[in-house]
Amino acid sequence: MLRFFAGVAACFLLMTGAFLIWQSRAESGPRLPDAPPARSAGLFGSNTPLQAPEASAKTREEKRFGRYDKNKDGKVQSDEYLAARRRNYDKLDIDHNGALSFQEYAVKGIEKFNGAGGRKGWLSPAEFVATAPPQAKRKPTCSCERVASATSENNDD
Repeated sequence: MLRFFAGVAACFLLMTGAFLIWQSRAESGPRLPDAPPARSAGLFGSNTPLQAPEASAKTREEKRFGRYDKNKDGKVQSDEYLAARRRNYDKLDIDHNGALSFQEYAVKGIEKFNGAGGRKGWLSPAEFVATAPPQAKRKPTCSCERVASATSENNDD
């Protein structure tokens, strides 16, 4: 029995010595670089909310000009300017005869009317609701609206 306790004590001393050597090397070895200093704006607990930078009007107009100027000559010719309208017209002119009839122009509306139950020539109030355009999502203008909308979304669950 005495040999057993002597063996346990020897193992304990050996493990303790190995741990102490390992710790001393870890303290004197290469260190990780220090963390960058924290910025005060927008951190947790800060009163100022984070906001994405707004693009200036000039930047938006430069991008718009670049989209229209297809040949990149620094000028927007009439054919470049009207190209998007021509593509949209071609999508509406189903029979491609160059003339846009009312049926071709209103094809989406006619499909929506018929899909809502208008094949009989009229819509009930309940059917008419299905023809409403989808509501555009409005961006909140201040942080109080963001908090209110987030709270109402969480309450809806």
